Amino acid sequence: MVVPIVSSIEMLANRIISDAARNQATDIHIIPRKNDTLVQIRLTNKLIPRLSLPKDECDRLISHFKFTANMDIGERRRPQSGAIFCEVNGQWMGLRLSTLPSNNHESLVIRLLPQQEQIPFHQLSLFPSMTRKLLALLKHAHGLIIFTGPTGSGKTTTLYSLINETAHLFHRNVITLEDPIEKNYDSVLQVQVNEKAGVSYAAGLKAILRHDPDIIMVGEIRDAETARIAVRAALTGHLVLSTMHTRDAKGAVFRLHEFGVNWLEVEQTLIAVTAQRLVELTCPFCKEECPPLCYSYGHWKRASVFELLSGRNLNMAMKAAKGEKVETNYRTLGQVINKGIALGYILESEYDRLVYADETT
Repeated sequence: MVVPIVSSIEMLANRIISDAARNQATDIHIIPRKNDTLVQIRLTNKLIPRLSLPKDECDRLISHFKFTANMDIGERRRPQSGAIFCEVNGQWMGLRLSTLPSNNHESLVIRLLPQQEQIPFHQLSLFPSMTRKLLALLKHAHGLIIFTGPTGSGKTTTLYSLINETAHLFHRNVITLEDPIEKNYDSVLQVQVNEKAGVSYAAGLKAILRHDPDIIMVGEIRDAETARIAVRAALTGHLVLSTMHTRDAKGAVFRLHEFGVNWLEVEQTLIAVTAQRLVELTCPFCKEECPPLCYSYGHWKRASVFELLSGRNLNMAMKAAKGEKVETNYRTLGQVINKGIALGYILESEYDRLVYADETT
């Protein structure tokens, strides 16, 4: 029997991934410094240092990860990205890798995406009434629904939960177009964007329209061409779900217009826009801020809150985007977070982190 030889670097890589998964971290940061390299993991919104490595060992570690993800190990002057699916601590894990050149060699960030982990639909929002409203939106036969928020706000998790629920509940054909595919689902048909093979967001959307979809999920509307095709798909009788990076819900209306979508098409297709944030909940065990060990007990310490623009409020937001003076009356993210704080669900510090910082920029 041949016993496989595992190198010390491979053992180190496995140990780092295993440690992060065991602590339920969302990201691993491998940051080069002048004399050494720091390895950190992200728990909720905090970076926790884990170990320090010699610089030469770090270079070999990053090269190992790049080789495993089929990235160019000889290229260190430009950013690269890649993805791996592997088994960690008995469960399948998706790893999304991103390298970035710096003045102290190359840095690497790994996003951890547990494949078996699925948030129950009824736990999608901190407030159950919003969960029911989100599900009701999916009953539309056609139109465009946009989910907004910064990186790490839970947009993709919300989208996956919604399309998985609608595929089972309404028995509709769901096709996704993603870059990269973060979680594998048997209930939906998932398409990977591959620019080298000619499968861009625009080309992929055109092909999906000929594949008899009921619902199309586009990973992100990031340019004018993708925006126009997503709107065209909504006009031709499909329900399109997608994400954007905007500060609040009404920002998506302005962004569509910036991408060259005319106001008539926006009014005819846009059903709803949500803005989402992940908030840290009050801990039943700790009186003040939790120590790092407490964060590792699970994601139950965070929940999503939403700002929803639909119906009359969405129409008012469109008029405001055109320059008309109108008044809107919908619950903003700041008001929703304040409600959670008043009820004792959300830490008071979350208002300063998520709302006050936005208002002062």
